Amino acid sequence: MSLFITFEGGEGSGKSTQAKALYRRLLSIGISCVLTHEPGGTPLGNRLRRLLRGEGEIDPQTELFLFAASRAQLVREVIRPSLERGALVISDRFFHSTIAYQGYGRGLDLTIIEELNRIATEGLCPDLVVLLDIPVEEGLARKRLRDRFEKEELAFHQRVREGYLEMAGSDPKRWLVVDAALPRQQVTRLIWERVTNLLSERGLTPGAAL
Repeated sequence: MSLFITFEGGEGSGKSTQAKALYRRLLSIGISCVLTHEPGGTPLGNRLRRLLRGEGEIDPQTELFLFAASRAQLVREVIRPSLERGALVISDRFFHSTIAYQGYGRGLDLTIIEELNRIATEGLCPDLVVLLDIPVEEGLARKRLRDRFEKEELAFHQRVREGYLEMAGSDPKRWLVVDAALPRQQVTRLIWERVTNLLSERGLTPGAAL
C-alpha cells in the first residue's frame, strides 16, 4: 500500500505540527510511514532551504527554480523510492506551495510554474492535500517573523491564502480544508477522520479515530 499525503498552508497555520501528529499516529498503528518536508528533506534540499528561508533578496524567478531543484531531488531521493516500496509518505509542503507562493503571491506565470512542477515531480501528485487555513493576521501572530516569507507584506500572504483556497475549491475530492484556528486536537481529529477513510478505501483498517 502506498499513499502520498501533503500538508499545505500559510505561515503559522500549524501544518508542520499536524504532519508530525499524523506521522506518529500512523506509526503507532503499524503503518510504514515516511515524513519529509519542503524545501529540504535531502542534503541538497537542506542547503537550498537555508538559502530560501534566510535573509537577503532573491529574484522571484531564481526563487522558483531553487524550490523546483529541491523538489526534484526530494522526489527522486526520498518520495518516489518510499512509495515504490509501499510506504505511506507525508510531506510538509509540496508543489502546491509553489503555485500559492510564487504564483499567486509573487505573481509569476502559473502556466510556467505548473510545467516546472510537472518536470520536477515527474508528474507525481498527492492522493490527499490537507490545507490548514487560517486568517493571515492570526497565522502571522503565531510566528516570530524571522525569515524572508514571514516578513512579507500582508497583501502577499493574503494572495497566498486566496490561491490555496482557489486550488482547494477546484479539486475538493483531493483537498481537505481544515480551519486551523480550531483547537489543535480538533484539527488533528478532523484530519485523522479523512485519512482513515482513505486507508479503508485502500483495504486497510486503521482502528478507531482519535
